Amino acid sequence: MPRSSDLSSSLAELESAKGRFDPGHAARTDQLLARLASAELNDPQHLIRFHECLLFLRAFPHSRAQVTRVERLLDTFHKRIEGLQAKNTDMCLFDDFDTSGIVGTTMRDVLSFDVARWLERRIPKNVEIDWDACWEDYQAERNRGNTWPRFMPLLEEDADVEANIPWTAWIDAARGRKNALPWLLRCFAQLPLSAKQQAELYDSLRLPVCWTLQNLKLSRTRNWSRPHRFFLHDAPLIRRGEVSLERELARPEPKLTRLSAAAGKRVINAIREIMLVRYRELYGTTLGDARWVVRAELGRGVVMHFWGLPADRRLPLRAYFAGYTLKNGVPINYVEAIGLCEWLEIGFNTFYTYRQGETAWIYAQALRCLRALTGASCFSIYPYQIGKDNDEAIDSGAFWFYRKLGFRSGRRDLQALCKAEECKIAGNAKYRTAPRTLRRLAEAHMFYETTSKKGTQEKAGAWDSFSVRNIGLLVNRRMAYEFAGDSAKMRRASTAAMVRALKLNPSNATSSQKQALENWSLVLALIPDLVRWTFHEKRGIFEIILAKSGSNEMSYLRLTHKHARLRQALLRLGS
Repeated sequence: MPRSSDLSSSLAELESAKGRFDPGHAARTDQLLARLASAELNDPQHLIRFHECLLFLRAFPHSRAQVTRVERLLDTFHKRIEGLQAKNTDMCLFDDFDTSGIVGTTMRDVLSFDVARWLERRIPKNVEIDWDACWEDYQAERNRGNTWPRFMPLLEEDADVEANIPWTAWIDAARGRKNALPWLLRCFAQLPLSAKQQAELYDSLRLPVCWTLQNLKLSRTRNWSRPHRFFLHDAPLIRRGEVSLERELARPEPKLTRLSAAAGKRVINAIREIMLVRYRELYGTTLGDARWVVRAELGRGVVMHFWGLPADRRLPLRAYFAGYTLKNGVPINYVEAIGLCEWLEIGFNTFYTYRQGETAWIYAQALRCLRALTGASCFSIYPYQIGKDNDEAIDSGAFWFYRKLGFRSGRRDLQALCKAEECKIAGNAKYRTAPRTLRRLAEAHMFYETTSKKGTQEKAGAWDSFSVRNIGLLVNRRMAYEFAGDSAKMRRASTAAMVRALKLNPSNATSSQKQALENWSLVLALIPDLVRWTFHEKRGIFEIILAKSGSNEMSYLRLTHKHARLRQALLRLGS
């Protein structure tokens, strides 16, 4: 049996060799795989490192034979986990944020209503309420006492006045032979409330659940798929310094193919699985609209999917898109894009395992797709992505990743600080920006502006100080001073005023159209000269409101950009 030090040395060599594709390294990588495949890895840390190497090689393979070997090792990886468990090994390392989701392990989390319902339908025999963790949150327990009497008669006799409520006894008596979690989820789904209200009520309980991954395909170990054709790497990977955003965005637009509803549903199920086993939830990955999903094949084994939100779950003003990337059938990142007019705020996260794999080039392809999808010409990175309240981004130097691609800070003082740091780096190859300085640089958005698809250049810096939050705060101050803090009264008054100003008849409008009218009325009421706008400008607002609740938000976003007077008003209010 190889010594632990020998195994550690082989793993270190594999970690170094896996991303090197110059001649000779493919054979050496295969030798190391063969050596470690026959080894008994009893150290959890060793096993995790081997697992991550296998996943990287599945996404960035040297040869087709290597793909076959890696897939076989991943498909049988659960046996290695079972071996550790049989020896009563401490498995806590397998529940780390970056290494969770490995086959054979158990995961625990507080899931949203929508994800909990989806997961219970997906793997009903593997998911249940985690009662041992239920008592750790006192406020959540109080919320259960306020909510569960809807489903359990006379529970108030206990919950309202007694201590140490035997919740499991109550739910066991009420559910009969049904499992607790599906029975409870069905109870919430049957409440005479909207889907959003049902979710809000359930989510207030913060109910922990646990699920076992066994050897399921949805585990991080096995949630890859077979592409139509593999891209095999026989040359060095594309480095960040070789990537030019200007050059990539000047290329012809990628072809975006609209998927069928059935194929779209498979994509939305896939992203839920991808996020679930990584302890992540995004608004758009949880609530993605399976009826509107597009696919782009971008070369080098890279395929991206993007989708929007259903009409009843959209944001009040901004358009929202989400997506993820497959590399040779392996999910390697997710994308989030939120915007108005030509401005698009981008969230991009490459999973830990794949950050050495052409991240800059793949990021450029995401921007190409989003530009083709939305017509955006101003891309923005929000501060969290570059390190604000995000130590991981500070440690990885995320600010410089975006800066070297051509992004600039949205604040003049921080852009000056950036240029001073660049001078220090140019004068000393060993110089590294201090974490304290990186945190200062992360205080503001970063921007990358291009020529619009119409061939025109918008005024540089127009969106530097814009925030939808600023508009929201203005609306709320108006509510406080003009309507004594009464939200319903302000909504009624604003909607009525806009109906008169725009000469609308909302009687035949759908619920989503009425919601869009109400939300936009709150903003339009802040524009003092709206009544003097031309007929065509007012008609343009009406088209925007209708588009907000359309089949997707692409036309909506483009209409907000096309309406010059509204765009200027939004910039003024939000800046």
